[in-house]
This record gives sequence, structure tokens and C-alpha cells, in this order.
Amino acid sequence: MTAIRISTLPNGLRIVTHRMEGLHSASIGVWVNAGGRDERAEQNGIAHFLEHMAFKGTAKRSALEIAEAIEDVGGYINAYTSRDVTAYYARVLKEDTVLALDVISDIVLNPVFEQREIELERGVILQEIGMSLDTPDDVIFDWLQEAAYPNQPMGRTILGPAERVSSFGKSDLAGFVAEHYGPGQMIVAAAGAVDHDQIVAQATGIFGGLSPLTKVTREAARWQGAEMRRVKDLEQAHFALALEGPGYRDSDYFATQIWTNALGGGMSSRLFQKIREERGLCYTIFAQSGFHDDTGMVTIYAGTSAEQISDLAQITIDELKRSAEDLTEAEVNRAKVQMKAGMLMGLESPSGQAERMARSLAIWDRVPTPEEVAERIDAVTVRQVQDHAVGLLHAARPALALYGPVEDAPDRDTLAERLAA
Repeated sequence: MTAIRISTLPNGLRIVTHRMEGLHSASIGVWVNAGGRDERAEQNGIAHFLEHMAFKGTAKRSALEIAEAIEDVGGYINAYTSRDVTAYYARVLKEDTVLALDVISDIVLNPVFEQREIELERGVILQEIGMSLDTPDDVIFDWLQEAAYPNQPMGRTILGPAERVSSFGKSDLAGFVAEHYGPGQMIVAAAGAVDHDQIVAQATGIFGGLSPLTKVTREAARWQGAEMRRVKDLEQAHFALALEGPGYRDSDYFATQIWTNALGGGMSSRLFQKIREERGLCYTIFAQSGFHDDTGMVTIYAGTSAEQISDLAQITIDELKRSAEDLTEAEVNRAKVQMKAGMLMGLESPSGQAERMARSLAIWDRVPTPEEVAERIDAVTVRQVQDHAVGLLHAARPALALYGPVEDAPDRDTLAERLAA
């Protein structure tokens, strides 16, 4: 009998747990299927603002009492906002799981949004935005997202623009909660030293009386591919290129990951070896893949000098094309092993396990076993990876973001022509 158990309350709230024998701690949290891409243009940044405000006081706990409740028992509490989801979670010892779910559910369901706390947290978020803008290898990915998906929710920054954040009030925060924080949009996930029946009973008492919400339809992502270039006197020229990839449910999901890993997933990858080790054109270069319900992105990033940015960009394009022709079995097998090892290492942590279960349940309405995932990875052939890469490259409308001393960098159209040649 599998250690993963799933229950669904009548109002649609789902509960998933994994009892991990031998552990004395647990990770438990609430994943809300509402993030940056669920915002309207005038709301940009509200999901992230709301995540911050959840910790600033509830009907029964002050901000200090929220922190003390968890830290007094040696635990840890945090949250994050992505484009697809907002997560609130805690790591505690096994005897404190009831407390942890009580605190997490309290901050999710009962935030009070006091005006003084709103103003204080607004200042904190504006500082966070400022820090992001001062960090080139952070902000360039926001610009790349905008270049790929311009003028739509998928392309907007999660933090939001400062002018929007400066205007949000209590009604804006409460309105987003009322629109998106229904039981059908929430998943309670717990892993480690947990008891499924106990968590279901507690969650039923907390969430069972919530009324379902009419699910708001997300705006479909529309990949366009454009260029964003910001010339600035920096030490390095920052280069980020993206191709549209498949979504989570696409049959080529694993082929995309394998190709991306082989391209730039480590020190033995093609881009690292060719561009850094053989040519010395950069210190950092990597490739990564990201996925959503309806779209995905293969991203390559590098930082180099103003004098070498042109060579780096052109060789990167050439390596993308070459990989679609002569990717070897050894490269594919190495990428597969890296993927399986990363998955298994992550599952040794209750936090990693809870995260995986919540995301899997939201995407597929089930939690695939590690053995099933490994089998699907192993089933991908070299030819499938090559054919998939060819398809991505032939359909490519690349997105490009450049920042720093990038006056001499080739433009997006030039790179697209080289890719298609």
C-alpha cells in the first residue's frame, strides 16, 4: 500500500499526505492555485503582496504571535508566490503538526489587512523590487518573460511594478482572496511524520465549512517572442534567450527536460564545455526548462564581456542546432540520470515531497510514483529528443533579453535567422 494518501472534502478541498518512516519532523502547508498569471493588469503584484500580508496578523494572532507560534517549537514558516501558485508552509517536529496546520490555515483564511501593516509591508516590497532591479541576473529573467509573452498575465513580473504596489489597499487584497482563495483552489499537503486521518479530520474542521467559488478562467498564454535590450554601464553583458516549450501535460515534457539538461544542465553539458571550457567566453552559462498548464519555456542564460557577447550569442545558436543533429546516447543517458537523481534526492526531504505532491495533484489530479516517473524518463530515446529539438527549433520565435554593455549584441531577428538557416 502506497504511503501517499489523497482525500477530497465535499467542497473540493484536496488533502494529500505521505508518511515517511523514520522521520521526526514534518512539512505541512496550503498550496493555492492562484498566482501572478491570475492577476488582471491593474492587479499586477497583488498575489505576492497578499502572500506578504498573510504573515502580518490575523483575527487571533499578531504578526509576532504568528512567528512565535512556530519558532517557539523550533519550527520554520515561509511562503512563496509563482505565476501559477501561492504556497504557505511550515516545517515542524511531528508533535507540532496540528499547531502548524492551525497557524498556516489561520494566515490563509483570516488575514485582517490592518492599514498600518499594509503600509509597512508596502515599503518592504518596494525595497524588494528595488533589489531585483539592482540585480541584473535576476531582472533579466523578468524581461525575458515579458519578451516571450508581451501584454498578457504570463509576461508580467510577479513582484509587480512599483506604481501598482504603491496603490494597493485592503479592498484590493480582500478582493483577490474572495476571487481565488476557494476550497477548490486549495491543496493541503503534508509529508514526513504525519498521520493522514488526523490531518483530514483537522482540515475538515478548518476548511469544511468554506463555500466553493466559481473558478476564474485563466487567460491562455500566447507566445510571441520579442526582444528587450537595456544598455547600461555594467561589468558584464547579460544574455538570456528563450524558446517556447511544451506544457506539463504534453507528451514531450520529459524530452524537453532531457534536451535542456544535455544542453546546459551541468559542467559536462554542451554549452558549458563549448562556450566556457573550450572558448573561455563566459564564467556562467546554463540552460533550464520551465512548464505551465498551457506553455513552457527553454531558457539559456550567460554573462560575458561586451567584447565577447556577439561570439557567445552566435555560438549558442550553433550549439542549439548542432544538438538537434548529433546528440549522443551518452549525453542523453547522463541527462536522464541527473533528472532521476535530482528527483530522488529531493524526495528525501519532507519539504520537497510535500511540494511535489501538491504540484502533481494540481497538474495531473494524481501523484505519480517515483518509479513511474523514472520509467517515463528512461523510455525517451535519443531519436525522440533529437526530433523534439528539431521541432522546437523549426517553430522557434525566440525571445531575447539583453542587459549591460550590449550595444554590439546581435538582435533577435539576426539570431532567429541564424537558427532557421
